[in-house]
Amino acid sequence: MKLLLFYSPEFWFRAHSKALPEAPDDFREGRRESCIVVFVHAEPRDAEDRSGVLTKTVKNVKWLAGKFGTRSAVLHFFSHLGSENAPPEFARDLVADARARLESVGFEVETTPYGHFCEFRLGVSGESLAKVFKEF
Repeated sequence: MKLLLFYSPEFWFRAHSKALPEAPDDFREGRRESCIVVFVHAEPRDAEDRSGVLTKTVKNVKWLAGKFGTRSAVLHFFSHLGSENAPPEFARDLVADARARLESVGFEVETTPYGHFCEFRLGVSGESLAKVFKEF
């Protein structure tokens, strides 16, 4: 699993086109303020420790959110952080489970449309900690 996390004063997205033909039509747009934006790249080996990967993903989001005093997150499917990708359905389900876990502890969570390329505007705070890469 690879995560690229940002603290963003403002994040906006709009689905542009389908990346996966089988993805449902979901051409929505969304906007969040004061949030943690997480670019999520699931890898084939993540299936070997799905529970551990899920737990570490949620802990990293909660940790960074705590540093900036926010309870808002955006989970963005992003298969460009490595050369090997987990099956799309695995990534979709993992992100859905991460969302559910975060919401169960009081987070407001948005996910970008599964299986779509998105246009986005990402504002990133200037602090060093506002930009974090995690691999596990």
